[in-house]
Amino acid sequence: MTIQINSNYLEKYAEDYAAVVCGQFFASKQYMTGQDIVNLTTSTQVNFFILKSLFELWQVELEKLKSSPYFDYRDIAVHEALTEFMNVLSRRIKIEKDQLRPLLERAVVEAVQVATDPVSFYQREISNAPEGKINDFLKENKKYYKWHVRVVDFLIDKAGFGHDESAYLRAVAANYQAIQDSLESVNLLLATLGDVKPFDLDSYLVEENNTSAPAEYASSAQTKEQETKSSFFDQVEIEASDIRQVEPERAGISETEPAKIAQATYANGTLGGLDASNLKAKFETLSYKGMKGILGELAESVAINQRFMFTKELFDGNADLLKHALKSIDKCNAFDEAIGLVNSRYVGELGWKVDSEPVQEFLLLVYRKFEV
Repeated sequence: MTIQINSNYLEKYAEDYAAVVCGQFFASKQYMTGQDIVNLTTSTQVNFFILKSLFELWQVELEKLKSSPYFDYRDIAVHEALTEFMNVLSRRIKIEKDQLRPLLERAVVEAVQVATDPVSFYQREISNAPEGKINDFLKENKKYYKWHVRVVDFLIDKAGFGHDESAYLRAVAANYQAIQDSLESVNLLLATLGDVKPFDLDSYLVEENNTSAPAEYASSAQTKEQETKSSFFDQVEIEASDIRQVEPERAGISETEPAKIAQATYANGTLGGLDASNLKAKFETLSYKGMKGILGELAESVAINQRFMFTKELFDGNADLLKHALKSIDKCNAFDEAIGLVNSRYVGELGWKVDSEPVQEFLLLVYRKFEV
């Protein structure tokens, strides 16, 4: 059956999401800065799409200044002064609540679109590029693409495409077909929105007869051919710092949920997953020289080299997912509950080999947090 997009659900979801975020932030502050936006939500893609909108507005202002016929903007002194002025302006972002809400709503809509249908999203981006400047446009905007970026980034600086928009559009669709099985899970990407408001994929993507759509979405593309002299927008590739923690209820996680869904059947047909009792027995007798006592918050305690390994080996190269996982585990009350959460969200979804060294090292950290 044909999958239909429920745009009304997405629009209402974006409005509710923006209302929650703005209500929380502006309860104690009058305006928001650029760095506040980088760290605004646990969904890095939402944050960076807000910055992308501001970057576009910044460019519009620059073009307005250059539009006057009475001044020579090609003069090197004028060009340098104008560039410096715009760079200083970019580092003085100051947004009030009513100004942020439409930007945030748009960012949420675009984040959902790129998560569920990356081909259509990136094809629209290409179509919005200035004529003859597709490569420059993609290169300039790549820093704002955080989800499914491999669908499009291979095109940047590729010889042979020239200025032919149709060639770019076809290449995006063909590349998606080749790599779609290795892209991040749609469910896990959208789960990063759940710290503010859970996103119901079945309500957004519905079958033609209005019954629930499968949890995994097949892209509709299958049927389609710090203060410097630089701009703030050149600095936004810095990794967003850890976001404030949220209550489990806001993340759509109940205290009893993990125990119930830990026995889910995975795609390979096996029942269950990690067994908390067996893991306890194993780790209790394991001699580990780095085990010095109870860890604090995992989101704060994991070493840089471990973060790199876990991101690469366990979380499909997506640092956002690791960060979200650590914060969710930190909210658990016991080791059994944490293992239930890991079972339900990550083991089957990401295809973890439970006896592999990265998985065991990750679980050992969880054990140290709750049991040592």
